[in-house]
Amino acid sequence: MALLTSTQQQYYTGIKSFTGDGTTTTFIVSRTQTAITNWGSIKVYIDNDFFARTYDDATGTTVTNYTFFWDPAGINYWHVEFTTAPANGVSIEIDVDTPYGNYQFISLEDIINNFVVAYVGEHKTISRVDRTDVQFHAMRAIQELSFDTFKSTKAQEIEIPPSLTMILPQDYVNYVKLTWVGDSGIEHIIYPAIKTSNPTAIKQDSDGIYSFDRNDDGVDDTSNLIRPHNSDTWNAYKANTPSENTTDYEDSIYWPNTGQRFGIDPSHSQANGSFFIDELKGLIHFSSNISGKTITLKYISDSLGTNEEMKVHKFAEEAMYKHIAYAVLSTRANVPEYIVNRYKKEKFASKRVAKLRLSNIKIEEITQILRGKSKQIKH
Repeated sequence: MALLTSTQQQYYTGIKSFTGDGTTTTFIVSRTQTAITNWGSIKVYIDNDFFARTYDDATGTTVTNYTFFWDPAGINYWHVEFTTAPANGVSIEIDVDTPYGNYQFISLEDIINNFVVAYVGEHKTISRVDRTDVQFHAMRAIQELSFDTFKSTKAQEIEIPPSLTMILPQDYVNYVKLTWVGDSGIEHIIYPAIKTSNPTAIKQDSDGIYSFDRNDDGVDDTSNLIRPHNSDTWNAYKANTPSENTTDYEDSIYWPNTGQRFGIDPSHSQANGSFFIDELKGLIHFSSNISGKTITLKYISDSLGTNEEMKVHKFAEEAMYKHIAYAVLSTRANVPEYIVNRYKKEKFASKRVAKLRLSNIKIEEITQILRGKSKQIKH
C-alpha cells in the first residue's frame, strides 16, 4: 500500500476536490490522524463560492452547515460532514492547511502498529505483548531519543519586560541557548550567570529573628514562614548595571579580585548580558541590560507535548523498533539473557546509525567551513 495519500496537486495547493451527488454527506480529507494541525484554517467552497461553516438565520439561531472532525472508529478518518448533502454535480473544494514536509516523519501510532505486526506473534522473539506495554515503551523511546538524537529543538521569541523575567515554555525540558536579536536579525548569545540565583527569601525582624507578622503591627498572625516574592539576591542582580557593559572590565569585581584581565571569566568578557534559570519558579531571569530586547530561547522538549509532536523521523525509525524490543524483553521474566543482550547491542547500534543520519553532514558544507579556516582543500 502506498504511503502517499494525496495527489501532488492536493499536497502543493492544500485543496481536496470532490463532486457532489445529491446523497453523500461525508467527504474524507485525510487518513492520517495527526495530519491536520490547524482546524481554524479549513475552508469549504461549493462551485468556487465560500461556504460558511455556520450562519445566523432570521430568528437569530445559529445554523451549522457542516462539521469537521476525526472519526474515532477509523472509518471516515478526518472528514467533512455536511448537514445537507451537496447537490448533484456541484464541485466541492476543501482547503486544508497542509503540513508540508511531513513525509519525512512517521507517527508514533504507526510505529506501534508496525512493531506489533513485525515483532510480535508466533515464531517471533516476542510471542505476546499487551499493546499498552508497547505504547508505554514507545513513548519512553521517543523521549530518550528526543534528548540527544532527534532534531527536537524548539524556539520561542519574546520581548523582555521590565520585570526581566521569561516564563519557561509549557513543554520545556532543558535549554540549548538564549540569544538576543539585534536590528540586523543577528543573534547574540547570552551566557549563564552561574554565580547568582534567586533563593527563597524569609521575612525577618530587625534583630534577625524570623518574622510571623504579615502586617508589621507587632502581632504574629501566621504560623508559617513568610516568604517575600523576590530575594535580595535577585533584586540586587536585576538592579545592578552588569559589568559586561564595561569596555575594560576595570571594576571592583573583575579587576582587583580575580587576577586582573588575565584571570577574568570568559563568560563575563562580553557585552551580551547574562541570565540564570529559577527551576523552582519556572522563570528565566536576565541582567538589566537585556530589558526591552527581543530574546530567543532555544530549548529541548521530549516530543510528547501534543499528538502532532509524537512522530519520528524515518532516519530513526529502526532505532525506535530496537528500543521498544529491548525494553519489552528486558522487563520480562524468563527471557534468556543472550536474547536481552542481543537486543541491547542492536538498540545502541541503531541509535548510533540514527545519530549519523540525522547529523546531516554535507561534504560541501564541511569543505566550505575548512576553507574559512584557511585550509587548502581539494575535492
